[in-house]
Amino acid sequence: MGRGSLQGKVVAITGAGSGIGRALAQLAAERGAKLALSDWNEIGLTETVASLPSSVDVTSAKVDVADRAGMAAWAAEVVEHFGQVNMIVNNAGVSMTGDFLEMSYEEFDWIVGINFNGVVNGTKEFLPHLIASGDGYLVNISSLFGLISMPQQSAYNATKYAVRGFTEAIREEMLIGKHPVSVTCIHPGGIKTGIARNGRKVESLDSDALDKTFDKIAKTTAEKAAKVILDGALSRKPRVLVGMDAHALHQFAKFAGARYQDVFARGAKRVMPPTRS
Repeated sequence: MGRGSLQGKVVAITGAGSGIGRALAQLAAERGAKLALSDWNEIGLTETVASLPSSVDVTSAKVDVADRAGMAAWAAEVVEHFGQVNMIVNNAGVSMTGDFLEMSYEEFDWIVGINFNGVVNGTKEFLPHLIASGDGYLVNISSLFGLISMPQQSAYNATKYAVRGFTEAIREEMLIGKHPVSVTCIHPGGIKTGIARNGRKVESLDSDALDKTFDKIAKTTAEKAAKVILDGALSRKPRVLVGMDAHALHQFAKFAGARYQDVFARGAKRVMPPTRS
């Protein structure tokens, strides 16, 4: 089955106000798509819309993906405006860094609400419309950390593993039901975005040092990530890894088995910035 085209298709993207979401919107526009963009950050969302060619048919809405009613209303508005939706990219996500022992229930619930429940809400509200389009694409953004686990990322790992399991099960259901929807789970490695800088950290962590460490590790640009994501989704791949780090670490973990955890724990001591005294 060959790669599909976005020409004239309606693409909805959450978290479109920055990073990968903005790059996805720009690339989809270049490829002839009509766009429905959302983000909780109206300023960033406005900037994304302004970066698009004036000829692009685009709508934008301030939406918190964790708000189920808000997501339902947005999906209805998108269908009312365009008449259909061909692709939803559940991209919105946040980070929460720190040892689990220091993390509060509120912090854990916060990241679950956005990273996992947000994907569930987007899938639930848009999937019927993807099926009705006759040529649908469900694209859910997990992470390399949905394939391997890392210390100080317990909450983020939990949400991204959940996205992976959820998405793979939905794909199987689409295959069983013979629905015209391709389902792809995306696993980016370190991408040059503000997710770490804008994320939450436990109090003991040195935020500036942590952000600088992430900036050193993140090698893939958002623009490169967007191309890999769209190409993979349009090629109907069930799983897409983004970045050499994602491929390398995933392969190492497969080779090492569960013992990769021991290796990562030892390596983390050399990479992680010191905590505040």
